[in-house]
Amino acid sequence: MGHQRRGHHRGTSELSGAFRGSEAIAAGLATRKQVASARYQRVFRDVYVPATTALTHELRCECAALVLPADAVITGRSAATLRGVPLALPGDPVEVVAGLQTRLFRRAGVDLRRCEVRPDEAQPWSRVRLATSRRTAFDLLLDRALPDAVADLDAVLRAGLVGRAELELFLTGRHDRGIVQARRALELADPRAQSRPESQLRVHLVFDGLNPEVQFRVYHAGRWVATVDLAFPYHRLAVEYDGVWHGTPLQVGSDRERLNRLHAAGWEIVFVTREHLRDPHRVIWTVRAALQARRAA
Repeated sequence: MGHQRRGHHRGTSELSGAFRGSEAIAAGLATRKQVASARYQRVFRDVYVPATTALTHELRCECAALVLPADAVITGRSAATLRGVPLALPGDPVEVVAGLQTRLFRRAGVDLRRCEVRPDEAQPWSRVRLATSRRTAFDLLLDRALPDAVADLDAVLRAGLVGRAELELFLTGRHDRGIVQARRALELADPRAQSRPESQLRVHLVFDGLNPEVQFRVYHAGRWVATVDLAFPYHRLAVEYDGVWHGTPLQVGSDRERLNRLHAAGWEIVFVTREHLRDPHRVIWTVRAALQARRAA
């Protein structure tokens, strides 16, 4: 996204899109005072966009590309977002990998990791390079907590950005730092998961020796009742992630009707919220207590 003139404001040119302040000043498109005014918002050092621009993560990547060396590679959650799987929030750092020989200084707003990227693992994008789908998925798994890595991988698998067999082949024979954990994350991945918190919840339960079924379809008297996030069918216990959207008036009525159907079918439900997930040990204790109660019933 290059800088360009856009109309006039009080007799001065106005720049649109992302631009480097130093380049705009050198080209005579703006003065230093104009660039530093409230008309523009700074995204990175020497990189600006009009103040009225909605700063998405995609635009943040465009801004980063203006100051990164040409052989830097945008990857991970940033690359996934650019490829249509919105894993990165607007304000999240741009995730970048660069070779050991690349001259690149760390800067605020860029999450830099030094490692080699093979020529066939990236392609030209803007002024830099963008990781391929396979490399993007691979970098989601490195140096991450397993629940987070699996949650992101579930999302890219569900979106079809990469296939499980394709990624498994990509990992074969690699010796990158963190490769053992990357393979473990792939083993735990399940694209049927409907949200990142649901995936994180599942991984915490599996770590503790519990193995729920994912997106389990509950039937009663030969009729479908509901599909639950995680289930222990033998005990008729469901574990569901309860997101913020469940609090809307329309959803509350629908959820209560669904809950009544599950109870009528003999099922109990453990609800887990975002607040609960901050203490996974307590969540595990709650689920185990519920399982014990079902055994004793």
